[in-house]
Amino acid sequence: QVQLVESGGGLVQAGGSLRLSCAASGRTFSSYTIGWFRQAPGKEREFVAAISWSFEITYYADSVKGRFTISRDNAKNTAFLQMNSLKPEDTAVYYCAASASATWPRTAARYDYWGQGTQVTVSS
Repeated sequence: QVQLVESGGGLVQAGGSLRLSCAASGRTFSSYTIGWFRQAPGKEREFVAAISWSFEITYYADSVKGRFTISRDNAKNTAFLQMNSLKPEDTAVYYCAASASATWPRTAARYDYWGQGTQVTVSS
């Protein structure tokens, strides 16, 4: 079992930066693919970024590529999402998730565990 807790959300002006953290419990954090998803009001949850457990291969949605960076520190059981050049359309609740599968990292249904989410609001 893995429990995930996100932090680092908040209110920021357009063009600003935030760094989200995802702290995980459990001894097998290093064997999970970690993903970040977001959900804006009235919209479906969408993929943002993921990092595999092996070789730390990263995946990004086109909308955040070049602005967001996903990373992980297995020694600290923590994953991060560095968000730069934020835009108002990045406003959403951001969730981290863990998947025991290395396939389909962009698909929410492939993730086994989810955090409670953290709100990110970008003002124009």
